[in-house]
Amino acid sequence: MIDTDRVRAWRDQDPDPSTVAELDDLVRRSDAGDQDARDELTDAFSGRLRFGTAGLRGAMGPGPNRMNRVTVSQAAAGLARYLADQGLTGGRVIIGYDARHKSSLFATDSAEILTAAGFRPLLTDRPTPTPVVAFGIKHFGCVAGVVVTASHNPGQDNGYKVYLGDGSQIVPPTDGEIAARIDEIAATPLSEVPRARDYQLVGPELVGGYLDRAVGLIMPDTPRELRWVFTPMHGVGKPIVDELISRTGFSPPIVVREQAEPDPDFGTVPFPNPEEPGALDLAIAAAERADAELVIANDPDADRCAVAVPGPAGWRMLRGDELGVLLADDTLRRGAPGTYACSIVSGSLLRTLATDHDQPFRSTLTGFKWIGRVPDLVFGYEEAIGYCVDPTTVPDKDGITALLRVLALAATLKADGRTLSDRLDDLALRYGVHETDQLTVRVDDPAVITRMMGRLRTDPPMTLVGQPVVVRDLDQGIDLGPDGVLPPTDGILFTGESIKVVARPSGTEPKLKCYLEARVPTDDRSLDEARRRAAELLTGLRRQMSAALGVD
Repeated sequence: MIDTDRVRAWRDQDPDPSTVAELDDLVRRSDAGDQDARDELTDAFSGRLRFGTAGLRGAMGPGPNRMNRVTVSQAAAGLARYLADQGLTGGRVIIGYDARHKSSLFATDSAEILTAAGFRPLLTDRPTPTPVVAFGIKHFGCVAGVVVTASHNPGQDNGYKVYLGDGSQIVPPTDGEIAARIDEIAATPLSEVPRARDYQLVGPELVGGYLDRAVGLIMPDTPRELRWVFTPMHGVGKPIVDELISRTGFSPPIVVREQAEPDPDFGTVPFPNPEEPGALDLAIAAAERADAELVIANDPDADRCAVAVPGPAGWRMLRGDELGVLLADDTLRRGAPGTYACSIVSGSLLRTLATDHDQPFRSTLTGFKWIGRVPDLVFGYEEAIGYCVDPTTVPDKDGITALLRVLALAATLKADGRTLSDRLDDLALRYGVHETDQLTVRVDDPAVITRMMGRLRTDPPMTLVGQPVVVRDLDQGIDLGPDGVLPPTDGILFTGESIKVVARPSGTEPKLKCYLEARVPTDDRSLDEARRRAAELLTGLRRQMSAALGVD
């Protein structure tokens, strides 16, 4: 049943003519018997868009369960109240945004509200990559940061990512405390939230500081020659990447023309995520035409980095775990001391690499909100193509500095007549084959995910691919000994002699994911044979986990 009073109250406080018009159209169509409009209205007003560890993220449109100027303004006012309660009034808050629909409006609303609340916002003067804004938190001594972005979500979505003054994304209980302030704000009309416009714009100083730091990550004697293709995936990373390549002296890339400029509709890809099938097709086609040696892609807000390489069977994208261990191995070979970390859903080879180099390792929950907080972190990654190569200044995933480190590694290997694939072979021969994959179940109704997770908890498989498994429910948290302690999360961990599976709901999309790993030693078999055996194990894991979830 649609609460007409709630709909009317929402309309009266919405400052955005476009969502007011959209709401009026939905009401008119619903009153005329349009079931689709009625369903949309019901969902848009059935609850509030939940503020959690990812901040806000969801579809744009009218209503409290959508991303719009009302929900964003309430979030900004709630954040301001939380920061004031911590005694941080008067501090700087950097605010950045991507090139999605309404991102600049959402960012400006936030700057006005935080200004009136007694803070000193620094609003980027143009669409800016997420890691550059994250860099600005420490660079400008901010008490918090906000990035308006939905990262790699479809074009109808937007989001609101919040950082604290340490440069890391928020984690519990901070997210809940901010959410409580947002609820307080939402109980009163938005017209009662004051605004002011004397905030500061930032641009050259922010970008220049980031570039100066990034350039310093490359040693003067590093080879620079490489034929490579780059796509920013319709996002905002290209200007920074262009300047960085020019300043470091690497060979300029062949840029995928169709994806070179920001496009909030993401005209060439339904999901602007380099991991999605088909997302790199244009880049790979360009690489084939140019006889390139490497393809590198950023996602639209440039906090992720994907790499594709040629091989006997054609081009393939490296899995996030493969690129993670390549970058970690490179960091270890350069003698960088500190803690190496990855999420529990990532592969297990990083732990072996760190131990072999007498460096500490930590396992964390999924997301850089956890990885970035690891003490003494020197390198961290998660399998979802997120890499942190300079945690001192950006304790978050950064697809731009990761791109730079990939270029340095690939060019150095090329100078020795070798490739990234050759280095992966070296690691497999020394440490065994570690193959990873995913089983992803996308749903329309989030309740389906709850039922599948409940099924796994009440009737978990006790053997997988013929191996007995230890089943650990992560909802109470677990102690991993020297690898760290995981706080409670909605997930289930299965471990066997040479396999690992983690089942968990996605934190940003309506899907359940099972992260699969198979390990096969190479001491008594060829590398090709070990990889075939690992592929067989992964196929079996996919099939058996599908059955355990009740998926056809």
